[in-house]
Amino acid sequence: MRAKRRHPDELVVGLVSISDRASRGSYEDKGLPGLRDWLARALASPWQHHERLVPDERGVIEATLVELVDAVGCDLVLTTGGTGPARRDVTPEATLAVATREMPGFGEQMRRISLQFVPTAILSRQVAVLRESGDHTALIINLPGQPKAIAETLEGLKDADGNTVAAGIFAAVPYCIDLIGGPYVETHEAVVRSFRPKSALRSK
Repeated sequence: MRAKRRHPDELVVGLVSISDRASRGSYEDKGLPGLRDWLARALASPWQHHERLVPDERGVIEATLVELVDAVGCDLVLTTGGTGPARRDVTPEATLAVATREMPGFGEQMRRISLQFVPTAILSRQVAVLRESGDHTALIINLPGQPKAIAETLEGLKDADGNTVAAGIFAAVPYCIDLIGGPYVETHEAVVRSFRPKSALRSK
């Protein structure tokens, strides 16, 4: 069922955690709470979310992404899990399969942030894409599996003096959503400062 916006600028977000064990109930899912909690801290605009917990099955992941964009009408879909080199890690393949266009800069920046912590960040295969469905377009981003890594990737890194070391990827998300015809999204700058060119700023 298509989501109903309670406000013209309400962001409709799909949250997808991909895990065999969590989807079976043998492991407590930490991905969905991590995504939900971060968005609650970061978003200053109204938003609603639609959650899915699915196994590492490419067909299921593809169907879930299509449903959230085409049927629910999400503007943004964030996935967590399934982006490593193991055989069961098929999230990037599923994401690319439903994509209209790739957005490679997101994956590049995610790996750059993670490399500040661990050299194995180069094993991460996260991608970001656009999916067009009729006159609706959504941004889909693969994120890491752990809540701490999710937050670091989304909001970026700062040094002890508060200076930005690596910009978080969410800084670019609101303007991207503008460009694809979505709602005007604002963030709490203490968490992540979204960037728009002056020509795209809405007057207060």
